[in-house]
Amino acid sequence: MKFYLSSYELGNETEKLTKLVPKGKIGYVPNARDFTGADPVRRAKRNENDMNSLRGLGFEVEMVNLQDYFGKQDELKKKLEELGAIFISGGNVFVLRQAMKLSGLDEVLKELRNDKDFLYAGYSAAGCVLYTSLKAYPIVDDSTDTPYEALKETLWDGLGFVDFAFMPHFDSDHPESKAVGEEIEFCKKNNIPFKAIRDGEVIIIE
Repeated sequence: MKFYLSSYELGNETEKLTKLVPKGKIGYVPNARDFTGADPVRRAKRNENDMNSLRGLGFEVEMVNLQDYFGKQDELKKKLEELGAIFISGGNVFVLRQAMKLSGLDEVLKELRNDKDFLYAGYSAAGCVLYTSLKAYPIVDDSTDTPYEALKETLWDGLGFVDFAFMPHFDSDHPESKAVGEEIEFCKKNNIPFKAIRDGEVIIIE
């Protein structure tokens, strides 16, 4: 599996992104924005903006709403194998983690881990969920938010795909930038390895 992890939106390595998508198709996963109180109009607009940006790179983009796959892990795996790539939006990392568990996306990604062509891409929460633990993230995101009826508990385990806590929006013109600085201090005090990147920057792992 390859990774394209942006701090905010597509980031400044879009030329590289176009080369990483194996089939010219990408599934857009919006579920980090399922947090309680999200403005549905604003959420829909941001989702469409993200998808249009991906289309602007020449990709065939398909919405992959994990809520449609709750309890349907085999169907989700088939869809991801067909697409060959996913792009996950920013939002609440704890909500994203819950959606991953309920749909089985966490397990599907583990099964696809050895697929050298499959691309996992996204920004903000998409990168945060990849570390082994989510303990560093409650300063920015509400860890108590459980919007799905099928799961009413906070999940603290990340996917364990990277060996660092992903810290987006560092030193950036972003409303969460100051709080991210507090999360970085938490990492330092608790010996949590981290990588902080500014909006526009991207971490690529091949």
